[in-house]
Amino acid sequence: MGPIYRINIILSTLALGLLTIAATSFAAPQIEMVKVKGGCFQMGDTFDDGSDKEKPVHEVCLGDFSIGKYEVTQAQWKGVMGSNPSKFTGERKPVETVSWYNVQRFIGKLNSLTGKQYRLPTEAEWEYAAKGGGKEEKWAGTSDPSNLDEYAWHEDNSEKMTHDVGTKKPNKLGIYDMSGNVFEWCQDIFRGDWYEKSEKDNPLGPAKGPERVMRGGCWYSAVGYSRTAYRFGKSPDHRNSNLGFRLVLPMNPVTRQP
Repeated sequence: MGPIYRINIILSTLALGLLTIAATSFAAPQIEMVKVKGGCFQMGDTFDDGSDKEKPVHEVCLGDFSIGKYEVTQAQWKGVMGSNPSKFTGERKPVETVSWYNVQRFIGKLNSLTGKQYRLPTEAEWEYAAKGGGKEEKWAGTSDPSNLDEYAWHEDNSEKMTHDVGTKKPNKLGIYDMSGNVFEWCQDIFRGDWYEKSEKDNPLGPAKGPERVMRGGCWYSAVGYSRTAYRFGKSPDHRNSNLGFRLVLPMNPVTRQP
């Protein structure tokens, strides 16, 4: 065997190894989705124990969509991005410490890998799904504070950390962790007075503003922050170990650009 032949074998082996590493590092993850039948519901603080940002209660009507059964996990993030930014590491734990901009980059790569049109949920889609299809539910899965621990990780039961997705009970649509574990980014721009002027049909939120919507409560927040109606916003470059996301596949794509 001559030296040139041996060199060619070595180069071919290295090339194959690099291709294998690339394919392994950036394989499209499987995202389990729950189909949500659209409809009309009362959006906002129907229990009248929240802030002015959750009022007035108003009717919103949505088309059909599918939403992530779980928050996006660290294994799924790493499969697309090749790294893991999370503080509390674990393959099945929700990815956290990701900004809204980080999430948009993840979604762009995921869509390139899958050929699908994943995006973040609109704020209205998120609340409709959290309320089990627009039902009057204070938390995702229950309105009874005595059994909230069965559905949500929060400051009183989390031991100051995130937990594997899907370890609590799901809500009535079979969706897990929409109350607690980590806050979740939504697609919309946040404005505290938006409910006074929101559209009725498939609202996309304000056209301009410095913050993006966060929903759902987290492992270190009081249970009031895990209510289905609770809403607030942060700068899209904000990152924290209490903040992750889940995905939506719409029947009709949102037309407004991020």
